[in-house]
Amino acid sequence: MISYFQAVVLGAIQGVTELFPISSLGHSVIIPTLLSWNIDQNADFFVVFLVATHLATALVLLGFFWKDWVKIFQGLVRSIAFRKVKDDAYARLGWLIVVATVPAGILGLVFQKKFAALFGAPKSAAVFLVLNGVLLFAAETFRRRRFSGENVSPDEKASKMSWTKSFGIGCVQILALIPGFSRTGAALSGGLFGGLDHESAARFAFLLATPIIFAAALLKLPALLHGGYPRGATLAGALFAALGAYLSVKFLSKYFKTKTLKPFAYYCVIAGIISSVMIFVR
Repeated sequence: MISYFQAVVLGAIQGVTELFPISSLGHSVIIPTLLSWNIDQNADFFVVFLVATHLATALVLLGFFWKDWVKIFQGLVRSIAFRKVKDDAYARLGWLIVVATVPAGILGLVFQKKFAALFGAPKSAAVFLVLNGVLLFAAETFRRRRFSGENVSPDEKASKMSWTKSFGIGCVQILALIPGFSRTGAALSGGLFGGLDHESAARFAFLLATPIIFAAALLKLPALLHGGYPRGATLAGALFAALGAYLSVKFLSKYFKTKTLKPFAYYCVIAGIISSVMIFVR
């Protein structure tokens, strides 16, 4: 099964790496192998554990951006009632999130298990972690600097994206179905490619992650209602996932006001290479 210590470590790692652009799924696959933990990641109890930690992360994101979500919901209602999106920043932002959710949402439902089975081995996850770092480097190298100098909020900047670019961010996010690629990293990279600055791209990525993580957790929520799994360890993991997610989103929301993706890119490349070597020589 899974011990309290293992649950706390994996929960905290999930909460942090889900929002940092360094792949939570990749770390969940690699770290137990490197630490020689005898955990069957295909077992029902581990699926329940992951559902609980993801649900905790989603609740933290919803709470952290609650004011934004209220404005977005109100904007969506206005757009439906008056059939008008133009000049309504939060209505447009809401529909941009819907558009960006479609590609990853549909393909995630259809192909997530197939991708996890095909690429979920620690060896491949380590390699894809390196490629995630390459993606982050590429986003920094080829990003467009379209919004520099504009004195508007990150939400307003994100709302100025075209529908095509929002859909493109959703398509890039499909990479996160492969363990080693980060959902946040893919969304951030797509935002930078589409002309957003780091702060507005991060804001959009965090808002976009909320419904996707929620949907994935809710689909498997019935598993939490059944017995046969270590409830105490699962609860401990969920609590530490929530703590890790809160500290992460609080830190990253400030970090991306002035900083870039490069430190995370370096980390992914170095950690991926070291993990690959350690796994291959075992």
